[in-house]
Amino acid sequence: MTRVLTTGRKEPVSGDVRSCVVFLHGYGANGADLLGLADPLGEHLPDTLFVAPDAPESCAGAPMGYQWFPIPWIDGSSEEESMAGMARAIDDLDAFLDALMVDEDLLPEQVCLVGFSQGTMMSLHVGPRREDEVAGIVGFSGRLLQPELLADEVQSRPPVLLLHGDMDDVVPVQSLPEAAEALQGAGWTEVYAHVMKGTGHGIAPDGLSVALAFIRDKCGF
Repeated sequence: MTRVLTTGRKEPVSGDVRSCVVFLHGYGANGADLLGLADPLGEHLPDTLFVAPDAPESCAGAPMGYQWFPIPWIDGSSEEESMAGMARAIDDLDAFLDALMVDEDLLPEQVCLVGFSQGTMMSLHVGPRREDEVAGIVGFSGRLLQPELLADEVQSRPPVLLLHGDMDDVVPVQSLPEAAEALQGAGWTEVYAHVMKGTGHGIAPDGLSVALAFIRDKCGF
């Protein structure tokens, strides 16, 4: 039984939905945490709807926030609990994306996933395992989980942009080349990367500009 995700949204500037950016927040945050990015992006993407679901579980490590799945070294959960939580969240996110496309009358190629940290982990896991290719995946400050399974489980290879701060003390910047290498090893031809200089675990203006260019150029929004 999938869980319905509570979702914030910002309508297109033009009032006409021709594409959609789905923000997937990090551990301990919520959808509103990223939805604010719709303001600087929306003026350049006038026909784009922005949606930002809350992850399905309350976060033990941050009581006011949400998590896609537990993280053992932060919240003391077991590896089994973390894996089971991730499996449930994958089903929830797949169901959310399916419903979103039906409700908004969108095709997969009109939907771009934009993740931060744990939201990037979800984006990079779920997107490639969907049969119908989404327009693209933008991943800030995250990592590719279970890279060893990707080549056997991949269903589609949307363009991917990976961004990371070189001073990130939460998810090491080395996660970026590791993810890029695994994606290319699994047959990706479009993997792009940008390192945000002097940036910790966050999104810098230069990174947001690169993400915008990717969404416009590679996703066609």
